Amino acid sequence: MSSWQDQIPQAARDYLEGRRLDEVECIIADMAGVARGKAMPAFKFDDSAKYYLPTSIFLQTITGGWADFRDGADLEPDMIMRPDFSTATAAPWTADWTLQIIHDAEDADGAPISTAPRNVLKRVLKLYNDKGWQPVVAPEMEFFFVGRNTDPNMPIIPPMGRTGRRAAARQAYSMSAVDEYGKVIDDIYDFAEAMGLEIDGILQEGGAGQVEINLAHGDPLVLADQVFYFKRMIREAALRHDMFATFMAKPIEGEPGSAMHIHHSVLDMATGQNLFSTDAGASTDTFLHFIGGLQRHLPRAVALIAPYVNSYRRYVPDFAAPINLEWGHDNRTTGLRVPISSPSSRRVENRLAGMDCNPYLGIAASLACGYLGLIEQHSPREECRTNAYMDEDELPRTLGDAVSLFEDASALHDILGPEFCKTYAAVKRDEYHEFLQVISPWEREHLLLNV
Repeated sequence: MSSWQDQIPQAARDYLEGRRLDEVECIIADMAGVARGKAMPAFKFDDSAKYYLPTSIFLQTITGGWADFRDGADLEPDMIMRPDFSTATAAPWTADWTLQIIHDAEDADGAPISTAPRNVLKRVLKLYNDKGWQPVVAPEMEFFFVGRNTDPNMPIIPPMGRTGRRAAARQAYSMSAVDEYGKVIDDIYDFAEAMGLEIDGILQEGGAGQVEINLAHGDPLVLADQVFYFKRMIREAALRHDMFATFMAKPIEGEPGSAMHIHHSVLDMATGQNLFSTDAGASTDTFLHFIGGLQRHLPRAVALIAPYVNSYRRYVPDFAAPINLEWGHDNRTTGLRVPISSPSSRRVENRLAGMDCNPYLGIAASLACGYLGLIEQHSPREECRTNAYMDEDELPRTLGDAVSLFEDASALHDILGPEFCKTYAAVKRDEYHEFLQVISPWEREHLLLNV
């Protein structure tokens, strides 16, 4: 075993035990959370060598285009890929013995590339740590299994289950509904074990073929890495069973959307005390200020947690989706929910983030808003104890509106980094303008012969 393999996690070592490593994948998450990088034979990988990618990957849109907002003097330089060996994990769906390793993006002087999403999250976490605080998060991942859709003009339908019937909606928490896709879920469990990823639980959600996977709480960077890996792994597991897995926020008309609910708490780094609660269970000022920061700043951060035109189709009432920034204890109609818990587990659940968001940016955005609440000591509105679906006028309802708010969010720019914010807004503007050029089936059906 080479020296760099001594630095990888035990799960990766166990995966390779008695076997020859064939390939190493060097990957970085782009703005969309897509894995980009390069693969090489294992004998070619050298941790002392430098591997490069162009910084322009962070200008790439979801359609494969490139946002252009800089002058011609920019020469599109390379960045250095720095391996984080703590992230090394198996790629168990491959035909050979492969490891994937998340890399950080640095310039020639070793400084972090400010537009790299993983670096953005690291920047936010450093602000917390500098105050003696350690954020803790737990993401929930909702997604759909769907039939193979090789023609984008055709509607998406649920896949066939083991009974030979397509999934029906409104089967939330049904064990039989989960069992319909038992073979693919078994593969997800097996892949997760090989990768050293811990699944806290799997359940059937409310949509047809919609599943939720819960992850154990922990360090935000580690959890963002896990979501990044899980999305790739779940897609591969589904393909083995002649279906797709999709993380679109709203893939099927008339069905619920898919969220990435983010549970947050903040610990004192010196004592490990949960700063959101006293030992007796009373809410602290820190807890209330964190909620106040989410209420004040999340409207300007929605472009990060709802990053596509499709994301805004999820924000509708009566589909267990938030359309407000109210907060309440055990109230799922609020955008900010406080689950029932012990004092040591007191947390706030941000229910606005969609599963289509980049996990690094979604978690960074939510923590940034909470951090601003702590620093600025914002008090939240009075707790909502009724149905909050009646209050829906706080959030942007289109990507264009969300990007406009984000572009003017100077406080968030200071936290996330001005260069990143400028780049991200340019990418989203480009994607939104491209979408507006598309003539939809609705327009052809209702306007072609009637206007």
